[in-house]
Amino acid sequence: MESCVEPSSPELKKDFKTFCERCSYITLDKNAGDDSFVDLNERMESFIEADEAQNRHFYMALPPNIYTAVSEQLRRNCYSDKGDCQIIIEKPFGKDLESSLDLHRELEPNWKESEIFRIDHYLGKEMISMTEAIGTEGRGSYFDDMGIIRDVMQNRLSPQALLTDPDGLMVPDLMQLLALTTMERPGSFDAEDLRQEKARVLRLVPSLDIENTMIGQFSKSVDGRKPGYKDDESVPKDSRCATFCASVAYVKNARWEGVPFILKAGKALDESKTEIRIQLKDTTDAMLRDTAHNQLIIRIQPNEAIRLKMNAKLPGLDLRTVATELDLTYQRTVSNPDIPEAYESLLLDAFSGDYSDSVSEQELEASWKIFTPLLHRLEGHEEIRLAEYTYGSEGPDRLEDFVASYQYQSVGARGQVL
Repeated sequence: MESCVEPSSPELKKDFKTFCERCSYITLDKNAGDDSFVDLNERMESFIEADEAQNRHFYMALPPNIYTAVSEQLRRNCYSDKGDCQIIIEKPFGKDLESSLDLHRELEPNWKESEIFRIDHYLGKEMISMTEAIGTEGRGSYFDDMGIIRDVMQNRLSPQALLTDPDGLMVPDLMQLLALTTMERPGSFDAEDLRQEKARVLRLVPSLDIENTMIGQFSKSVDGRKPGYKDDESVPKDSRCATFCASVAYVKNARWEGVPFILKAGKALDESKTEIRIQLKDTTDAMLRDTAHNQLIIRIQPNEAIRLKMNAKLPGLDLRTVATELDLTYQRTVSNPDIPEAYESLLLDAFSGDYSDSVSEQELEASWKIFTPLLHRLEGHEEIRLAEYTYGSEGPDRLEDFVASYQYQSVGARGQVL
């Protein structure tokens, strides 16, 4: 590890060296019975005195198809009653509602819900969007099995983002952003209060339907330098995997009744960003006509910011308005903001027993109920057309019309919702 990291100060260099001295490596073989897991248990016990308490966190950065087998061997050979034990698992948590419930049932006999920490290795009119300026970049075979809906819109479960793409961005799950935007105020910042409110509002979201959904797949860039999705050698030439999706969700309660939430995610677009845009309604019998909608924009990444777009009178004798903006960009407002990396925050929470950023089984089930009917519909009907868009564009040609059909106001270039 020391050869891969260059600490920024002598103090950090000293701390990092101390940290490395406390690290050790052991190879586990799930197919060789319990022997290697017994060795792991002995290694962990060697770090403490007899009868000394020890917390154990097993970070299972593994393929989902071996979660169950490894978790069983860990429970049988490495579980300790002298301290807290926990497994940390990464997405994908199944491919649909049924497989997600199967995974939970397989883990349940050995690990209580309070011992499972779920994270991801990769948050008026609403638009919640996550767009990436990169394609699949060598992940074609994995992505083709998942698609944009599973990979980004449903399966990225942590409110903290975890995936770092080549642009340095972290990618959160859109359903977590929807839940955090629409939930009622929790009774406290306690993890269970937060998770209960998120699960409660997700249960009020009906399943997404194909009539309110647009899907697409990217082709090569205009200059030909960036390959299309099916140019990846690991992707089948007849692949119908969606690399772009825009779908409209509704929350069936008094506060949000009738408000469309446009969820948008895509690969190989013109820029990488994650943001929430809340467009305010027009006032009844407004004195000024043909003005832009006021908007509250929460930029999650990059360049974290909160911006309020509003109309103001243009200086002069004429009664004319101009769109203005109040901008709270953290980097400009706070000098040297100490914003921790996603893994720093999540792993610290896991080690501290803070489940605020871990998704509960109830949230996971509610989220899959929203997406599973749409996924089965898309996968079972080849007549559903994928809209083609070029690498580096703003998305499919019909995107602006699709968004406008829900009374969301687009300003500027095609598809760019400001």
